[in-house]
Amino acid sequence: MYTVCVIREFRARHHLSGGDWGGENRPHAHAYRLEVRVSGPELDAHGFLVDVTVVEAALDDLLRRYEGALLNELPEFGGRNPTMERLARAVCRRVAACLPGGPGWRVRARVWESDRAWAEHALGGARSDG
Repeated sequence: MYTVCVIREFRARHHLSGGDWGGENRPHAHAYRLEVRVSGPELDAHGFLVDVTVVEAALDDLLRRYEGALLNELPEFGGRNPTMERLARAVCRRVAACLPGGPGWRVRARVWESDRAWAEHALGGARSDG
């Protein structure tokens, strides 16, 4: 199995509702770190699993959307708390949709909201909801 990983960082704000989470109930910022991994069993004729520039472009596009944003206002969260779990799912789905697909590919997105806490979402194939 081969894996390619691309990492990006950005700052965004969010707040949580529906519970008493102290400071988390008010808008606040996180310095997020994204790790997107594409894994698969085969390389193409040129020796690549995936064109890393495609993954980089997808992440760059996402960062233009997320950098400095109040995540609660973005439609991908549908009025629900933009937790790191939901952010990982949104990133994973967007990046997977940009990939051409490959046999047995698995796409994973890990979102760090601090140096001690992360969440990950995985899709079984580049276009599936696995």
